[in-house]
Amino acid sequence: MQLKSIFTNSFGILFSRVTGLGRDVLMASALGASIWSDMFFVAFKLPNLFRRIFAEGAFTQAFMPSFIASRHKGVFATAIFLRFLLFLTAFSLLITFFPEPITKLLAWGWSSEQIAQTAPLTAINFWYLDLIFIVTFLATLLQYKNHFATTAMATALLNISMIGALWLYMKEDPQTVAYALSFAVLMGGTLQVLAHIITLHHFKLDRLFSGGWKYRKVKDVEEEKRHFNSLFLPGILGNSTPQISAFIDTMLATFLMTGSVSFLFYANRIFQLPLAIIAIATATVLFPAVSKALKNHQEEKAYENLKQAFWLLSFLLGASMIGGMLMAEPIVWLLFERGKFTSVETLETVSVLRMYMIGLLPFGLAKLFSLFLYASHRHKKAAKIAVYSLITSVTASLILMHPMGASGLALAGSIGGWVLFIFTVKEVGFDKFIAIVKTKYSLYFMIIMPIFIVLIYFINQWVLTIIR
Repeated sequence: MQLKSIFTNSFGILFSRVTGLGRDVLMASALGASIWSDMFFVAFKLPNLFRRIFAEGAFTQAFMPSFIASRHKGVFATAIFLRFLLFLTAFSLLITFFPEPITKLLAWGWSSEQIAQTAPLTAINFWYLDLIFIVTFLATLLQYKNHFATTAMATALLNISMIGALWLYMKEDPQTVAYALSFAVLMGGTLQVLAHIITLHHFKLDRLFSGGWKYRKVKDVEEEKRHFNSLFLPGILGNSTPQISAFIDTMLATFLMTGSVSFLFYANRIFQLPLAIIAIATATVLFPAVSKALKNHQEEKAYENLKQAFWLLSFLLGASMIGGMLMAEPIVWLLFERGKFTSVETLETVSVLRMYMIGLLPFGLAKLFSLFLYASHRHKKAAKIAVYSLITSVTASLILMHPMGASGLALAGSIGGWVLFIFTVKEVGFDKFIAIVKTKYSLYFMIIMPIFIVLIYFINQWVLTIIR
């Protein structure tokens, strides 16, 4: 297992997420959990949804196996890049001229006045989708060369741009702050693109595009493009269950009390931190290696990587899940309770965070096991499993949202995560899962976790006596 690359990638993601938390702290102070914070989060939700779908592996896991197998890599890469970019540009222009219908789709429960106020923000933020596609595409080429640091660190450029906007405008009225944040999103995306172009040139991968354009009429690549097309949509669906579920939850939250959209956003930001720096970082690094191993019929090597990564994730995500549930109140208090973010909003966010944390371990392990489905071109199987998870999550959201509010929506997402994990393991093979579990590490896990629970419980009680 490529531990050095995993830790490098994890450090980069950690740096990006820390700057993201800094951004959210300032945002909570400037906007609190108010109507304007809800409006910005709704406007940013769709491009952010696609950012997570693209940047966290969905596009890569559809593109990488086809790219590895391609005999005309430059032509294939150029063709896919131009096709997606032209489509996204046309879509973004459509949203720019007609932003209200998509805004209404994002916030069903809002009044026409709120929709009209949010629509311009939606039009501005939507262009980030084009930028993040370019970033993700270039990042995939860098991953092929086993370079992960640039992509891991680049998200910090978005956060730094937004922090700068907050620093300059946080004392202005909430509307001005929301618009400043929206333009900062585009500035951050542009900086991310530039960082990847510079790194691409360093690795001389820019020659792929020049070669791909020069020899773009090679007919053999048509079959490769058709193969990619057959993998792409199932790959997107199979990889994006948590994001689609969160997207639907945001829409449902607009029917709940004011601030519910913000409670979900702030809690999910904390939830995403361990998921990204542990599970996503590991899966990102392992995927090219697993794809190449399976292509070369080296299954034992691929499954040895799975075994080592499984226990790394189990210990780290298990500890994070326990810590997040038991210490939710001190964490939210430390990060957000200042300015316009009150103690009442802290308690609401704490409740949501605890429900999210229930799904941390299954989502992370499902991400790991799904590598083998995508590396072996079983994208349709992964998509089918994702549909099961999504149906479960949405059904549970509709049942739990009224008795539990935003916390019910978060719990529903976690339930969907467990369904995703169970069915993914079943498809990869329960025999392989049992072989991994039947080791000495299971005993270590059962001994260490109860001790960790007791330790964190007493630490939490001590911290609560200080902050209350």
